Amino acid sequence: MKVRLLLSIALFIFAAGTPQAQVTIDLSKLTCEQLYMEKLAWPSKYAVLWLNGYYNGRRSNTIIDPAVMEQDEQKVNSYCSKYPKITVMDAVKNVLGLDK
Repeated sequence: MKVRLLLSIALFIFAAGTPQAQVTIDLSKLTCEQLYMEKLAWPSKYAVLWLNGYYNGRRSNTIIDPAVMEQDEQKVNSYCSKYPKITVMDAVKNVLGLDK
């Protein structure tokens, strides 16, 4: 019985499939074009959420307001459509004034 259990565990561990490659992104270099043209290896919403947390963390704000976050995302999207080569972090600073 113990051997069967060990074999089952080994099967699940080693036959789980090939591991996916890890992807890391330096968001300080991410351009609007890359983000909004979906040229990333993961959903752009992850970057939006990270940026929201980053800037709110810098201001010691622990409140998440989804409606405000969506409005801010729309403002940045509009700005990025005009300036696709600018970095997303610079776009956020320029549009929302969150550099402090």
